[in-house]
Amino acid sequence: MQPAHPSQRVLKRGDLVVEQIKRWITERNLRPGARLPKEVELQAHFGVSRGTMREALKALEVQGLIRLSTGPGGGATIEAVSLDRTFQFLQNYLFFQDIDVHDIYAVRRLLEPALAAAAVPHLGEEHFQALERSIACCEPMAGTAEALRQRTEDLHFHDILAEACPNAFLRFHCRLINALLQTLVVGSVHVSEAAYQALGCAAVAHHRKILAAARKQDAARVARLMLAHIADTEQHLEAVQAELRSKLLLDSEMKLRPAMILPAPPAP
Repeated sequence: MQPAHPSQRVLKRGDLVVEQIKRWITERNLRPGARLPKEVELQAHFGVSRGTMREALKALEVQGLIRLSTGPGGGATIEAVSLDRTFQFLQNYLFFQDIDVHDIYAVRRLLEPALAAAAVPHLGEEHFQALERSIACCEPMAGTAEALRQRTEDLHFHDILAEACPNAFLRFHCRLINALLQTLVVGSVHVSEAAYQALGCAAVAHHRKILAAARKQDAARVARLMLAHIADTEQHLEAVQAELRSKLLLDSEMKLRPAMILPAPPAP
């Protein structure tokens, strides 16, 4: 037998079963909510031991592809991989990369104006009301802690717009950027409260203009306003000496994003 190439990973038995189950799911076009056969049936189908099958199922659960439950009605249920789980993998990758806030904003300037413009024709009154509530929550208040909370709500405004974007791939990237900004970007503790207040005031002003243009169904103006908002926010982050915090996201820190108030739109 020829030895494995140094760049070729030798898969363990459990890993091979994971690949087989993925092919099985793909070939049958199983969707979220579908149940996999019982563990004993999977063992017989793939010809593996109980320990190997449990190892494979646990690996699929860690990847976010299935949910395991116990009890008489327990088993493995297929799930759509959550944004939180995807973000955790991304943050693990970025932990070992040399990037900063300006790198994130360079990508944000390219993507978010396009997302906002694409969302405009799909915005309904429920979206507009949610955007209004978000703006109201961001009205500047005293206290640095409150300003930091409002920074999260500022990003929620952008997530509401993302919900209305019919391009799932674009929506995915912009929401990941928002998650990065929420959990990784931190300001200096030595910055004055006035600097944080200025950041909040600027965000509210930009959001009001974006909302007004969106209500008029002016997608081109929304894109221009969003680009100006992103550029201005980056300058304010410089003023508060914001930097990217290097950390690994723990399972206990999952579900950091506010719950979405609307279902994602169907693909076009």
